[in-house]
Amino acid sequence: MAKQPDLEIRDLHVNIEGKRILRGIDLEINRGEVHALMGPNGSGKSTLANVLMGHPAYAIEKGEIRFLGQVINDLPPNERAKMGLFLAFQQPSEVPGVTVSNFLRTAVNAVREEPVSPLQFYRLLHQELERLEMDPSFSDRYLNEGFSGGEKKRNEILQMSILKPKIAILDEIDSGLDIDALRVVANGVKKLVGPELGVLVITHYHRILEYLKPDHVHVLVQGRVVRSGGPELAKELEKTGYEAFRTENLAAEA
Repeated sequence: MAKQPDLEIRDLHVNIEGKRILRGIDLEINRGEVHALMGPNGSGKSTLANVLMGHPAYAIEKGEIRFLGQVINDLPPNERAKMGLFLAFQQPSEVPGVTVSNFLRTAVNAVREEPVSPLQFYRLLHQELERLEMDPSFSDRYLNEGFSGGEKKRNEILQMSILKPKIAILDEIDSGLDIDALRVVANGVKKLVGPELGVLVITHYHRILEYLKPDHVHVLVQGRVVRSGGPELAKELEKTGYEAFRTENLAAEA
């Protein structure tokens, strides 16, 4: 009997305020795999990320999302997080007055069955800070307040390393980063990917994929996955752009 995918998306149709955004998405993602979802602005990439985490503004018209064999269409975001789904935001919010360490400890205790003691947590936090080559003083700063773009994205990766999800969705984790910050963030993700973690990287550009080396690349155009392939597909996109894929989508609709 074939193994069931860890995250399975079947014929997913989604709208927001009556406007259809996703038009029949099919994807399978397993732990240990890196998938890249690429597409132009307005293609539905961030919509998919939000729907997977249960954002209430999006309505599923048809299809289902299965995680670890369970249909999660109606589960709230906190229950999905407890099961092992994680979303790194494109534009993380600032939370003045709440330190990174206090935020992370609250998040850890929210997804674990047994609360982590303060001593256990700080050992874990400093272990992960060291692994990601981040200064320990980072944990004492207020969450994202005054952070550079690169620091905000590194903080998302720190959260992922602390929460230890099974599938992580990285929504344009490369947006707004210069070359040095991009390399630091991408290397942080690479250190975490392994047998217990699968990743869906949502991006416009090929450059982050040069570091992450995806196993699978999917092209999303106007709410549909119009092509899937290996890393060579991202290189093709870099050369040709999305216009040829828009043509494929129009042909599929005809």
